[in-house]
Amino acid sequence: MQDVAPQDYRDAMACLGAAVSIVTTDGGAGRAGFAASAICSVTDDPPTLLVCINRGSSAYAGVTRNKVACVNVLSARHEPLSRLFGGKVPAEERFAAAAWSTLETGAPMLADCAAAFDCRIADIVNVGTHDVLFCRVVAVQKSGCTDNLIYFGRAYHTVGVTDPAEPGCSF
Repeated sequence: MQDVAPQDYRDAMACLGAAVSIVTTDGGAGRAGFAASAICSVTDDPPTLLVCINRGSSAYAGVTRNKVACVNVLSARHEPLSRLFGGKVPAEERFAAAAWSTLETGAPMLADCAAAFDCRIADIVNVGTHDVLFCRVVAVQKSGCTDNLIYFGRAYHTVGVTDPAEPGCSF
């Protein structure tokens, strides 16, 4: 079997659109956060999602040591914040750019995110350069979902609901 070249893999993955979130943590290892698009639901019983994090990320130690994370689903207006959390900007500057609160775990929740999943990390699996975090959801908050920030073709885009009465959205 022939190996797929890393660049070929990255180019093909650029064809896969994904929701953009900011994953945050706080606790004994400090407050940290990063922008992520590698997040998906695992099961609803018990409510569990997975988050992929690069072990070279500045947020890695904080997230894995604190064992809590809040997945903050972003709307179009959050693109500048996503760029901050996706870059080399210090954590203090990242968090100063928005309003935050907390739910159950103490991990920062973005005040105006479309939805937040507050989690305790139940398991961590090493795969290549990343860890896959299996996160047990202990609290959720939804503030509406009229639009969503996605990453596709190496660029940000917005998808939206044209009818606010669309199932799944509440206002």
